[in-house]
Amino acid sequence: MRFTFLLLLFLSTQSYAQDNLLLHQLEVLAADSMMGRGYGANDKAQAYIVQQFEDIGISPAFDGEYKQPFEYKDKAGNNIAGIIEGKLKDIIVITAHFDHLGEKDSKIYNGADDNASGTVALFQIASHFLENQPKHTMVIAAVDAEEVGSGGAEYLLNNFPLSVDDIVLNVNLDMIAHNDNRELYACGTYFYPQLKSPLENIKSDIELKFGHDAPSYKGADNWTYASDHRVFHRKEIPFVYFGVEDHNDYHKPSDTFDNINQKFYIKAVDLIVDAIDKLDNTEDLK
Repeated sequence: MRFTFLLLLFLSTQSYAQDNLLLHQLEVLAADSMMGRGYGANDKAQAYIVQQFEDIGISPAFDGEYKQPFEYKDKAGNNIAGIIEGKLKDIIVITAHFDHLGEKDSKIYNGADDNASGTVALFQIASHFLENQPKHTMVIAAVDAEEVGSGGAEYLLNNFPLSVDDIVLNVNLDMIAHNDNRELYACGTYFYPQLKSPLENIKSDIELKFGHDAPSYKGADNWTYASDHRVFHRKEIPFVYFGVEDHNDYHKPSDTFDNINQKFYIKAVDLIVDAIDKLDNTEDLK
């Protein structure tokens, strides 16, 4: 009985520390000192992401380097990625863009939800699968230049460190920290219905919903090409995009750490880790 109590206490303490680290990392990446992480001017954010990957211990993806330099729209950018070797050569690519809108009219666009939230989630995902070897090999990539046309994701796919033919799934995270209704969406199952079953009945304090991908969703409500997953979808690589619906702080200076839903964010990241676990253990993802 005493052992069980001590075990529960240890697990609770470990979870508390993990949640605090997650929030701390998000607060740092969305701080004013990052100057909004604008494409072509986000070196400080890049350095922070590289440091987190180094601290986690994930293997660099690009010939011993975490950074993958590229040029897009006359500016220099960098993707930052690591690899976790799985039991299979089949690959799941997990992406989140770290760039945002930078500074405009002397106002900093911090992009806490868009998309420091997805980027920081990569750290917890990497930690989980380093401790629990995945079935699929995983490439975990913080990509640049999403806000100006997905230049980083396109370069990553066209200059992939492993065989592109082995990619069976893209999981993309973009805006996962701000929803007052405690709802997170998984977009993509309209096109790839084989991905829906593993995501159903996930136990969580927040609700995972499906949609925003069928032709009935018009305009901005259709997320099929709303973020970096579009690059994979155009090459007929299945995707699941996790995100929240637009909120009042979307693409505004008010998208700050103070305005996210902290408890929701913690639960969203937990849910996504669980979802990737289930997808990883699903056969015939493609």
